[in-house]
Amino acid sequence: MRKLNAAVDRFAYTHPNFGIPNLMKFIVIGNVVVYLLSIFAGYQAISFLGFSWEAIKHFEVWRLVTFLFMPGYYSTGDILWLAIFLYLYYMIGNTLEREWGTAKFTLYYLSGVVLTLLTGIITGLVTGQDVWIAGADYVNLSMFFAFAMLYPDTQLLVMFIIPVKVKWLAALDGVIFAVVVISNLIQLNFLGALLPVVALLNFFVFFWTNLSDEIAYRRGRARHQTSHQTIHFKSAVRKQRRKEAEQGYRHKCEVCGRTDTDYPDLQFRYCSRCAGYHCFCEDHIFHHEHFKE
Repeated sequence: MRKLNAAVDRFAYTHPNFGIPNLMKFIVIGNVVVYLLSIFAGYQAISFLGFSWEAIKHFEVWRLVTFLFMPGYYSTGDILWLAIFLYLYYMIGNTLEREWGTAKFTLYYLSGVVLTLLTGIITGLVTGQDVWIAGADYVNLSMFFAFAMLYPDTQLLVMFIIPVKVKWLAALDGVIFAVVVISNLIQLNFLGALLPVVALLNFFVFFWTNLSDEIAYRRGRARHQTSHQTIHFKSAVRKQRRKEAEQGYRHKCEVCGRTDTDYPDLQFRYCSRCAGYHCFCEDHIFHHEHFKE
């Protein structure tokens, strides 16, 4: 998977002119046009745009592309939700394109589309039934995972009021994906279960290096924190302060027993040649028998 991820980056770097600049603008405009057609002419008037395996076998090959413009909302009551989602898709898509460049973003979107098409075609061939896909909802949602991976602390206003970090919305999105997959498997709707999985597969291909590096970092950090050789500064300070409060002093000479509480003007030092931490007053720091292990 790491090699595939590296190949994607290499292709995007060596083919900077590949892709469709401002791709999400065309996707959003197409969705708006199809939505308006469904409002004025009815759903049947635009149903010829959706992916249908039976229709494609009868050479209606435009469906391999036009299914992208099926908005999933077809009534006047859905206009607010459509506007919200199209705005998010446009904003997220443009942000990813600025971050990655046109070549890599186009490759990300098109690979999601190709995987969706292959899922529909293979399902149709295996089951022998008509397969219907109206819209690229999961492809668009996979962009949200990419956005959350790159900008996890960016805040979005939920219900236009509540600011929520993108990483928590992505976690919720992942839960929804899992619920959709499980519910479709229970209903034996294998296409409905495969489409979200395929969208996530596309995400993992492009972010495998980031994810594996993050997991390795967190594992290493966890091992470091639990190691007996690691000194946790804050907890060590708290422990030292509790010890000082219990014994009534901070420094005590190992030779004469004088403390900084009894002799506040006396200087205390720790000997670097002694094994362990041993404190001595200024009179004995250079004149004492060194502690050995």
